Amino acid sequence: MSAGTDLASFTHRAATEADLPALRALMTRAIEELQRDVLSPEQVTASHQIMGLDTQLVADRTYFMILDAGALVGCGGWSWRATLFGGDDSIVAREPLPLDPATDAAKIRAMYVDPDHARRGIGKRIMALCEDAARAAGFTRVELMATLAGLPLYKACGYAEIEAVEATSREGVKVPIIRMGKAL
Repeated sequence: MSAGTDLASFTHRAATEADLPALRALMTRAIEELQRDVLSPEQVTASHQIMGLDTQLVADRTYFMILDAGALVGCGGWSWRATLFGGDDSIVAREPLPLDPATDAAKIRAMYVDPDHARRGIGKRIMALCEDAARAAGFTRVELMATLAGLPLYKACGYAEIEAVEATSREGVKVPIIRMGKAL
C-alpha cells in the first residue's frame, strides 16, 4: 500500500476463473514470506501441500479479491460446503457436500494478503466480506483453520481456538494449524 492510500478506496469483487493465475501467485508469495517468521524453512515448504486455492470457492463465487487500482493485494473466501481447508493441489481431502445453515458453521477459507500489504487492514476487510456473506446465507456460526501467521488476525476478528492440530506433509513434516470459530 503506498503512503497515504486509504483502505476505503480499495475495491473488491468475486474472483473468476480468469483470476486463478494471479491468485496462485499471490498465495505462493504469501506462504513463502509471511510464514517464515513462525515456521521452519521445512514447514514453510510443507505448507504448500496443506494450503492453497480450492477452485470450488471460485466456481461458487464465494471467493473475494481486494484490489488497489486494479492490482490484487488480498483474497479470501467463505464456503457453504463441508471442506474446512486445503486447496486443489494439497494433500488435504476436500468434502464438497453442502452445509446446513441451521446446524453447521460456514467455513472461512484461503485467506491471503500480499506480503507488501500485510497488517494494514486488508485481512480484516476480507473477513468482514466473508462473514457478511455467510450471515446473509443464513449461517450463525463460522469456522476456519488458522496458520500461525494468521492467528493474530483471527483473534483480532473475535475468533476463539477450538483445537490445535498438525497437518503432516508427504515427507513427514508437521505444520501446526489451529481450528477456530466464531458466532456471527
